[in-house]
Amino acid sequence: MSGRPFQYLIAFSLLLIAWWSVGDAEVGCIEREREALLHFKQGVVSDNYGVLSSWGNGEDKKDCCRWTGMECDNHTGHVIMLDLSEHFLGGKIGPSLGELQHLKHLNLSKNVFKGILPPQLGNLSNLQSLDLGYNNGLMTCDNLDWLSGLPSLRQLDLSWVNLRKAIHWSKAINKMPFLTGLRLSYTQLPTISISHDNSSKSLVVLDLSGNGLTSSSIYPWLFNLFSTSSLVHLDLSYNSLNGSIPDAFQNMTTLAYLDLSFNQLEGEIPKMTFTNISCLVDWNLSGNQLHGSIPDTFANMFSPESLDLSRNQLEGEMPKSLRDLCNLRRLLLSYNNLTGLLEKDFLPCSNNTLETLDLSHNWFRGMSFPNLSGFSRLRELYIGFNQLNETLPESIRQLAELEVLDISSNSLQGIVSANHLFGLSKLWYLDLSFNSLTFNISLDQVPLFQAQFIRLASCKLGPRFPNWLHTQKQLAGLDISASGISDVIPNWLWNSIQCWGWLNVSNNHISGTLPNLTSYPPYLGMDMSSNCLDGTIPQSIFKNAIWLDLSKNTFSGSISLSCETTNQSSWGLSHLDLSSNQLSGELPQCWEQWKDLIVLNLANNNLSGKIKTSIGLFASCRFGKNRLSGRLPSWIGGSLLDLIVLNIRSNEFNGSISLNLCRLRKIQMLDLSSNNLSGTIPKCLKNLVAMAQKESSIIAYDDFIFKESTTYSYVDNTMVQWKGKESEFRKNLRLIKSIDFSSNKLVGEIPIEVTDLVELVSLNLSRNNLIGSIPATIGKLKLLDFLDLSQNQLQGGIPDSISQIAGLSVLDLSNNTLSGKIPLGTQLQSFSASTYEGNSGLCGPPLLKRCPKDKDESREVSFNGPNGKTDDIRDDASDIWFYGNIVLGFIIGFWGVCGTLLLHNSWRYAYFKFLNKIKGCLYVTATISLNRLRRSFES
Repeated sequence: MSGRPFQYLIAFSLLLIAWWSVGDAEVGCIEREREALLHFKQGVVSDNYGVLSSWGNGEDKKDCCRWTGMECDNHTGHVIMLDLSEHFLGGKIGPSLGELQHLKHLNLSKNVFKGILPPQLGNLSNLQSLDLGYNNGLMTCDNLDWLSGLPSLRQLDLSWVNLRKAIHWSKAINKMPFLTGLRLSYTQLPTISISHDNSSKSLVVLDLSGNGLTSSSIYPWLFNLFSTSSLVHLDLSYNSLNGSIPDAFQNMTTLAYLDLSFNQLEGEIPKMTFTNISCLVDWNLSGNQLHGSIPDTFANMFSPESLDLSRNQLEGEMPKSLRDLCNLRRLLLSYNNLTGLLEKDFLPCSNNTLETLDLSHNWFRGMSFPNLSGFSRLRELYIGFNQLNETLPESIRQLAELEVLDISSNSLQGIVSANHLFGLSKLWYLDLSFNSLTFNISLDQVPLFQAQFIRLASCKLGPRFPNWLHTQKQLAGLDISASGISDVIPNWLWNSIQCWGWLNVSNNHISGTLPNLTSYPPYLGMDMSSNCLDGTIPQSIFKNAIWLDLSKNTFSGSISLSCETTNQSSWGLSHLDLSSNQLSGELPQCWEQWKDLIVLNLANNNLSGKIKTSIGLFASCRFGKNRLSGRLPSWIGGSLLDLIVLNIRSNEFNGSISLNLCRLRKIQMLDLSSNNLSGTIPKCLKNLVAMAQKESSIIAYDDFIFKESTTYSYVDNTMVQWKGKESEFRKNLRLIKSIDFSSNKLVGEIPIEVTDLVELVSLNLSRNNLIGSIPATIGKLKLLDFLDLSQNQLQGGIPDSISQIAGLSVLDLSNNTLSGKIPLGTQLQSFSASTYEGNSGLCGPPLLKRCPKDKDESREVSFNGPNGKTDDIRDDASDIWFYGNIVLGFIIGFWGVCGTLLLHNSWRYAYFKFLNKIKGCLYVTATISLNRLRRSFES
């Protein structure tokens, strides 16, 4: 009997071990849940990375708990987590997921799912987190009532799900008492219906950014229902909030993160609103319309770690209160109107904390570059686009943690040596462009950093190619344009370009040829314009380029070889400029393979032949100054509907103007001049609506180099025949809306429909065979600055309405058969007589020829009897009286003054004494000034 307790103890221990072993053993997934997951997989139509390859019915795939993205409960086998985020899966989310009733975490974010969100998700009663955000805005949900079936939900992210029709979304949210995180950014939320239901007092994170919410729709709901909550993170950025920043924010005393950026907030930054929010560490007010100065009480309000006031209209100097922000890590004040000197030590308290400082695009000035050596943790420094001058101090090398240095577009001068950059071993982005700096770095002492991007445009690097760049083995972008280089491109540059994304050596005097490399790097952007390069253009350069500008060189040969290479870049060639070279031969006939082209410029070469095939989807197409021939392709108006600029001037095109051109609704510059076009001007030109509307388009875009995660910008430019000479327009190109059909063989009348293009700035129909009269409604073109109708066969009078064009600066109606009186108007009479010459029937100012009616009126005024002798006698008598009165006035005035001084001695004495006093004062003043000037020169 005594051994039984011991036996019981052993038996109990064995039983406990057995139970524990069973608990640790992996239990296979539930068959019903496995089938539901397989049904979900059937809705996935895109799985480029094979993420769901482990899901299936095979013998080795039966246990769904082993599938990718799955986690099961070890004891029950139920699926408790499904995470397939960031796998680029495409398809629809089926209702079968509603069968996973033990699921606690569901994450399908950052994929490309589309379709209607299944309400069966409301069956997941144990769900604690649901993340369906960032699926490219392809999913929709018209009703969020199913959220009431998720009582345990704590985290909800439906960002980029279209909730435009979910009008009661706020009520659904208010019924979730345990919700701590809510993210509904970019969901097109409808106007909030105010509800008096109690909101979730546990809500910590609220993100409603990017929904276009107005102040009147969001503020009442926000402040009434969340004023007493424990809200810590609030993001209302990219909405339509207007007016001033409301004082009600001061009731949200637990806020640590507040983002109101990119709204329409106005007024000054409130000085007292945030005094109660002592926990606020991250405050973003960028991208608004705030004005006034930065409050000088910031240090008394809170102590932020990140403060972003960029892209506003703030002015004044940097307040002294910023000196006391000792926890500051990020300070962003760019794109404002801040002024004043950057003192030697302007942020002393944050010397050991500041990591990012952006003061760019302001009006800061300084007789010397500010001393930043004390910022031991500074990683990013942006002071570009200010008015800093003098030299770059060598003390900048003490910023050992610096990774980004941008001091572009200032007035810095002097020499930059290796001593300036030697200590910056972590630097990966360097921009000193558009200063007057001279680089003097030899291979003996080169910087220790390995930069990815170097921008030194308009700095002095030449005349030899800077060989110290050879030590930079990780370069992805290099801009040394306009840097005074007169050299050939060294071979090492072409060898290292294999991993580059952007190269700009334009506006130098670089000579030589382009090598025929086996393969240029993918996503290559290259600007080598305005140099002295020659030879042929290798076909391999077209293979992977997305941006290519070789204009204004002396390249020769044909470009037909480009057809033998298919562009391998997934983005395709978007910009090709080969203008102003010596290229010859016929145009390539393979433009359809360049489907991504936005800008094509082949102007000012010796290209010939016909344009046979469709070219693509250009926004700017220029073939001017070549020898292209044939009929004007009708497909230009058929397939190039987005065309903004079309320039084919100075070629040999013939035939009539195709009616398809009238379909170019976005065209702003249409130049068909100096060809052999015949026929009439189409009346359908009134359909060129961009020339009749105030909105202006300009070809400006950013191309993204995916490999290097950077962008480069383009703003279109073109040569325009303007006021008798060819001029280049870039930034003000959006202001030019012009039609130029001059120097052709066009016949017929000027269609009155042209005057419906009321935004036209330039109209040139000269040197054709046009007949008929000038449209009487020409005065509707009130924005015209240039009007040339010369050398045609126009007849009739000049319409009176033309005098209503007040801004007309160039007018040429010469060499027609116009007749009648030139309309009266200050603008018309200010032009020279050559404007109207060659029209024998015209009369009136500024021509010397008087109109017959004017002669008759002059004759009536001067003729008052059988002869005019009486009027002549009266005129002579009037002249005698006039000149007699002048002589009499002179005698009285002169002797009235001088006679008095001669007769009165005391008056004469006082007068000359006064003159002597004035002379003495002037003499003393001049002597003192000269002595001061002399001493200043001597010192």
